[in-house]
Amino acid sequence: MIVITGSVVTTPATRAAIEAECVAHSQRSRAEPGCIAHNVHTDCENPDRLVFLELWADAAAVRAHFAVPASGAFVRSVSALAAKPPEMTLFRAEEVSPTALA
Repeated sequence: MIVITGSVVTTPATRAAIEAECVAHSQRSRAEPGCIAHNVHTDCENPDRLVFLELWADAAAVRAHFAVPASGAFVRSVSALAAKPPEMTLFRAEEVSPTALA
């Protein structure tokens, strides 16, 4: 599984527009093959920071997601509106039972 975390910082003037773009992007992305979860959340400590959590079946699904023209358009649009460049980190992960850590 691939886990992607990301964030974008808005301003009072751009928050509504960026939030709408982020919600639409998450909704569209959830329909893509290999997408397990794709959500955007508000940071409780900084309401101008929107945080993404994405789960993808594998690297091929992420590559396909990045190749979707709407994904590139989303990044360009949000980057132009954001207070600073958006951040993104990708991880390879495997599910672990809580009892396996005991």
